[in-house]
Amino acid sequence: MSVNFGSKRIVVGAHYGLRDWLSQRITAALMVLFTALVLAQVLLTSGPIGYDVWAGIFAAQWMKVLTFTVIFALIYHVWVGMRDIWMDYIKPVWLRLSLQVFTIVWLVACAGWAIQVLWRL
Repeated sequence: MSVNFGSKRIVVGAHYGLRDWLSQRITAALMVLFTALVLAQVLLTSGPIGYDVWAGIFAAQWMKVLTFTVIFALIYHVWVGMRDIWMDYIKPVWLRLSLQVFTIVWLVACAGWAIQVLWRL
C-alpha cells in the first residue's frame, strides 16, 4: 500500500533557481570590478577630464574587449531580472509575452547602440 503525502508539486513562474541566482551575482560582480577599474583610471588622471581622456581610457583593445564583455553581462543581468519580474507578477500570458518580447528588443537595441559607441571611440 502506498501512502500519498500531498499532491505532486507543479513548479510555475521563474523556476530557474540556482543558475539564475548565480548568474545575477557573477554578472553583478563583473560590473562592480569594471566600475572600480574605470573609476580608478579616472581618479588617477591628472587635469581636466574631457573627451580625449575618456577616449584614451577606452582606446586600448583590451579595454574595448572588457567593456564589450561587461555590456553583455549587463544585458544578461537585466534580462534575468526583468524576465523573473514579468513571470512572477504579470499573470495574463499575452501581456507577459508582449513585455518579454519588448524587453528583448529593447535590450538588443541598447547593446547595439553601446557597441556602436564603443567602437566609434
